Amino acid sequence: MPYLDDPLIIFTDLDGSLLDHHDYSWQPAQPWLDKLSAAQVPLILTTSKTSAEVAELQSALNLTQQPFIAENGAIIHLPPDWRDEAAVPFHISGAGYPEIRQILVALRQRYDFEFRGFGDVTARQVALWTGLTEEEAALAMQRDASEPLLWFGNDLDFARLKKCLMREGLSLTRGGRFWHVMGTGAGKGQAVQWLSDRYQQKRGQPVISMGLGDGPNDLSMLEAVNYAVVIKGHHEHEMPLQREDVAHVFRTDAPGPHGWSQGLNHFITLR
Repeated sequence: MPYLDDPLIIFTDLDGSLLDHHDYSWQPAQPWLDKLSAAQVPLILTTSKTSAEVAELQSALNLTQQPFIAENGAIIHLPPDWRDEAAVPFHISGAGYPEIRQILVALRQRYDFEFRGFGDVTARQVALWTGLTEEEAALAMQRDASEPLLWFGNDLDFARLKKCLMREGLSLTRGGRFWHVMGTGAGKGQAVQWLSDRYQQKRGQPVISMGLGDGPNDLSMLEAVNYAVVIKGHHEHEMPLQREDVAHVFRTDAPGPHGWSQGLNHFITLR
């Protein structure tokens, strides 16, 4: 088990993990947030939220000097001191948002698929779907490389939609509330691996990675890290991990930030 002063990096999902599913509070996790900050352990927000949403949360959590992963891995944002003259603030994998929207609208018109995405509705509707305020919903609609969908059709049409998207170089990832359409090469696992490699290069030594998440869109992240915390979710989806090192996987019996803290208590030893 790692110690707090080991070369740790921690990747965390937000909704239903660090943030409570109902009220988006992280207060039960604050003692561990303070310990990680004092030990200078990087805490990398890894979420389906947009860059605009994560930037506000980063500020509230005092994490503005850390990278973050947004839109389910389609975007990696690097802090200013990570950039050189050739670097860009965002590492974007896959198609951009306008292209994704254009493909989705065309497929819906052609096959009469029954779905609605954020680009089809107002901030008020997104607020009703998510429980966010309208101002927060507006931030959630500032998308760069993915589109959340609610599916209203049948299973046969859904399978057809997946095949159509695959032909267009897009994929569907299941989140807590929505399906997310993004480039086939994007994903939390790929983004976690990319950032882990960057940390190893910067430090000149191997890093020990830990991931915490509660939903199906977290599975690739939980398979890419050394230690995985599967937080009890507010859903009925199975969370199977393709890992043989079962001692490095912990499943919590508490949801949200309580489960998040439970996972860190299980794995991290304080000297």
